[in-house]
Amino acid sequence: MHAPLPSAGAATSTAPPATDHPLAIVEPICAVFRRTLRAVGLKYTPERARILDAVVSKTAPFHAEELIAELRTTHSAAPHPKALTPVSRVSKATVYRTIRLLQDAGIVQQIPLGAEQATYILAYGARPSGVLVHTDTGRVSLFDAPEIVAVRDQACRRLGLTPHGHQFIVYAGSASHAPHARAHPLEA
Repeated sequence: MHAPLPSAGAATSTAPPATDHPLAIVEPICAVFRRTLRAVGLKYTPERARILDAVVSKTAPFHAEELIAELRTTHSAAPHPKALTPVSRVSKATVYRTIRLLQDAGIVQQIPLGAEQATYILAYGARPSGVLVHTDTGRVSLFDAPEIVAVRDQACRRLGLTPHGHQFIVYAGSASHAPHARAHPLEA
């Protein structure tokens, strides 16, 4: 049994500072993950390394089940060049636990969709973006939203705070699929 994980936003948060500069230097992602693991008394195992590599290779939002399927179909180099070891030894539970640890490290971020499966995006070192959830299809897209970052930073400055991140999620669908709800009085 290991020590409890730090809560979101705890002092051990290692997320890089938000920056709009495309070449901003951030701490290596592996070092951030190792430090988070050490803080809770866990080790950086080969299984966790494979999961981290798979997550870092993601360029679009992903589900844990997709990650598990990908890990089970790929191979990793074994000590002998002719031998390939299937990565299927990484259990489903290990993938889910590692994703939680990656969230605690600020490396991945869960997108709250209210769906059966959680959707995640790579957050560490990434330029802040918005998330667009297509309500017709359930598809998730990322988009650049520098004006939202400016609003976030301005609000924090006004209150004497330092931003550590944000989530901007837009739920949108075609007009033909829009729910027929009564409009809010302020929207009329």
